Amino acid sequence: MTIRMYRRFAGLNGGGRAALVTFLTAGDPDYDTSLAILEALPKAGADVIELGMPFTDPMADGPAIQASSLRALKAGQTLKRTLAMTRAFRQADDATPIVLMGYYNPIYIYGVDKFLADATSAGVDGLIVVDLPPEEDEELCLPALKAGLNFTGRAREHVGLRLLRLDHRHHRHGRSRYRQGRRRGRPHQAPHQASSRGRLRREDRRPRPRHRRGRRRRRGRLGAGRGIETKP
Repeated sequence: MTIRMYRRFAGLNGGGRAALVTFLTAGDPDYDTSLAILEALPKAGADVIELGMPFTDPMADGPAIQASSLRALKAGQTLKRTLAMTRAFRQADDATPIVLMGYYNPIYIYGVDKFLADATSAGVDGLIVVDLPPEEDEELCLPALKAGLNFTGRAREHVGLRLLRLDHRHHRHGRSRYRQGRRRGRPHQAPHQASSRGRLRREDRRPRPRHRRGRRRRRGRLGAGRGIETKP
């Protein structure tokens, strides 16, 4: 875990509240506007920022994020410029953790070793790469952890934080629920059953029980994020 991430969640735990995790796609609609938004997020209350790395085929994202990636690519955004944006952000803010989120292909083309070195020097704190299964940990996950970066892939638990875990299994009341991950993080699931907002499809929902049991207060580091969707 990077020192920025540790300090941020330690402070949040001391204040008794969860983290507000926000997302934006780097370079959307253009580099300058995107950088201005990035720099404004901490002032607006963001505790952790997920910065999307634009990709031509964001298969695990919804139409809103897909469109934002295409706009960014059309405006000339590249992985190198995304790292440069992070470096520019760090000139004024060295406290807010930044997690790069995206897909493996751009990183592979960039070169894993070079990418990890440049990401670390730019001030990146973690990675979310949704299309690398656990069987491919040696490709990026293990090198990233060795470099000191938090890492989350699809259906894995390698991040050194106890975040909210989306659990699609149903307990005996037949209710899908969010629960706190007991291990080393949360798996970032591709949306087979849920959208980026964690909402089950109508056909996957189950009736809720009339009476809810009292919820035991859990201790740990929690992060609350909000997805993006288009209006009907």
